[in-house]
Amino acid sequence: MDTKDPSLDRRWTPPRVADEEVDKIDPLQLWHTVWRRKLSILSLVLVVTMLTTLVVLSITPIYRAIATLLIEQRSAKVVSIEQVYGLEGSGQEYLQTQFQLLRSRSLAERVVRELELTTHPEFDPLQQPEPLVNIKGLLGHLSFLNALSITLPEHLEEEAAPTEAQRFDQVTRAFMERINVEPERRTQLARIQVDMADARMATRAANALARGYIESQLEASMEMSMTATNWMNSRLGELRDKLKDAEDRLQAYREQENLVDVQGVATVTANELSLTGDRMIDARRQRAEAESQYRQVQSMRSGGWEKLATVPAVLGHPLIQQFKADEARARAKVEELSKRYGPRHPNMESARTELQAATASLRGQVEQIVAGIERNYQLAIANESSLRASFDANKAQIQDISRKEFRLRELQREVDTNRALYDTFMSRLKETAATSDLETANARVVDEATVPATPVKPRKALIVGIAGLLALFVGIGLALLLEALNNTFKSTEDVETKLNLPVLGILPLVKGRAERARIARLFQANTDKGFAESMRTVRTSLVLADMSEPHKRIVVTSSIPGEGKSSVSSNLAYALAQVGETVLLLDADMRRPMLAKNFELPVGTPGLANLIAGNARLEDCIRHLDGVDLISAGTVPPDPLELLSSPRFAALLDTLSARYSRIIIDSPPTQAVSDPVVLGTLADALIYVIKSESTPTPLAVKGVGQLLQHNAPVTGVVLNHVDIKKAQKYGYRYGGYYDYYGYSTQKA
Repeated sequence: MDTKDPSLDRRWTPPRVADEEVDKIDPLQLWHTVWRRKLSILSLVLVVTMLTTLVVLSITPIYRAIATLLIEQRSAKVVSIEQVYGLEGSGQEYLQTQFQLLRSRSLAERVVRELELTTHPEFDPLQQPEPLVNIKGLLGHLSFLNALSITLPEHLEEEAAPTEAQRFDQVTRAFMERINVEPERRTQLARIQVDMADARMATRAANALARGYIESQLEASMEMSMTATNWMNSRLGELRDKLKDAEDRLQAYREQENLVDVQGVATVTANELSLTGDRMIDARRQRAEAESQYRQVQSMRSGGWEKLATVPAVLGHPLIQQFKADEARARAKVEELSKRYGPRHPNMESARTELQAATASLRGQVEQIVAGIERNYQLAIANESSLRASFDANKAQIQDISRKEFRLRELQREVDTNRALYDTFMSRLKETAATSDLETANARVVDEATVPATPVKPRKALIVGIAGLLALFVGIGLALLLEALNNTFKSTEDVETKLNLPVLGILPLVKGRAERARIARLFQANTDKGFAESMRTVRTSLVLADMSEPHKRIVVTSSIPGEGKSSVSSNLAYALAQVGETVLLLDADMRRPMLAKNFELPVGTPGLANLIAGNARLEDCIRHLDGVDLISAGTVPPDPLELLSSPRFAALLDTLSARYSRIIIDSPPTQAVSDPVVLGTLADALIYVIKSESTPTPLAVKGVGQLLQHNAPVTGVVLNHVDIKKAQKYGYRYGGYYDYYGYSTQKA
């Protein structure tokens, strides 16, 4: 007979919460979480506050002395020595430099020496109080260290006393850590702060720092003046030597080159070169003219003197024209006489003689003029060559004079430069010597430090308040963290949300160390009113769940052992028997049977294993216990799952179902074995027991999922071992009915 609901034939998955619900933070839930652990949080805050108060009260108070200093930028001086060193500052960089000088080690050493801080109790470890815990002495009394031959670390052994230099260095570094310089914004004021346990010494130290800074600036200025003066003297000697050397080289060069006035010599030579150039141009022109006449003559020389007489240069000569006129007259006379006389006539001969004489004279004059042209040409060439040589000589002379002038000017410039530099340094040196006593300090004390009346630290109230506030935050954070890490079921809402199953009821935690037999009969004994009422609620929920068809075979299981499933099974059996039903309590947990122990049955009592194996009769295995019949597990078999899976077990259940109206089956846990799955397939209903604030959620989800995936009829969940007082104090609610009736009855 299959009485299972077909709707259960599906795969079960745990409920999924919408993304917006996951991201949503419930402030009320957070408040309940914090409120549940309020005592722990307040205890943490109280302890931390008390410890902080003790620590703060044990801290030595520190006083702060403040001296105000005005730092002025250096004004323009007659001589700026800082220009030599590049120390002339202006603006914010200059002020920042002065602030760093106030924090310098040299100034701190000056104050340490002046105030003799090396002997002050605050810096002398020999005069300081003993520590609250002497680690070395404590370890020295541990005798087992000596027994185990354990030696102390070297840093715990007594150290050698520091030298005077080391002691001074330690005090200086410690004093520098107590100095602070704070510039006032948009001003030239600096606040020198010294923090010490000795208020008067802090005041003296702050004033000493201010005075020491001013004195150190004056000393540094005087030292720079002396250094600059010495340097300028040495530099002046070098410049004097350079000037003397330059002047000697200039004079030696003048004497070597016999220079008196280079500028005048260069001017005369330039004029001569200009005149020679003009003459050379005329000579070149004359030579060209003579060369032209000469070449005309040479071209006509082969034609005799008659051709030469036709050359323009010859023909244009006045004598040639005169001789040619005489020849023409003589020739005309001969021609005229030849018409009247014969060739031998004396007049003809006389005329021919005159003609010959005129021709000879013309010829002689032509040859003489041609010879003159040739001589003029040679003279023109010679003249031009002579002028060119003179011009080249003048040009070379001018170039030589220019080179000498350039060298002379170079030497003169070197002399002038050295003389100007020497004169400048001489003037600066005299001015420095004249104004060296005009140095003034660039700072002055505006407000001297006064003895502080109240300490600046520790700020006890603030420290204690911050510590308490941090402790409160840490406590709240730890509470929320523990709540997040507590992945168990704490309320019915957790069960319904995480398992998507109804809660049949909750069973309160039984206080005290109750015996198993008493817990198994707790409902029947009716000594705990709250537990009895809770059990009736479970019974009612189970009965109402099977109105259409009664659930006869009811399996009770859990995730892991120790969650109270056996106690729930026995008390549920008594609750059902109270309403007049015939109930059989069957122990199917044959691996760790508990019902026989709970009801104190004798060892060897036959039970379920014996019935299935056929080694005992049914009547011999049934025990009658105050209205409830019980069949224990019997002799534990080597393979219980094989027996529960056999047809004989199914037939036995059919037989028992015909005899009893309810069969409560105590099943093994789901995470231990597979027996609950087999029993679930034969059951009409299955109750899953979860131990409050103990059962991990993943185990319950896995166990319920395994049952539903094999079509087990999981009816609901019973939340067991609920601490009602603690839950209500922590803000958990389990339904108005039990909160009002169950808990009120329990208190009554």
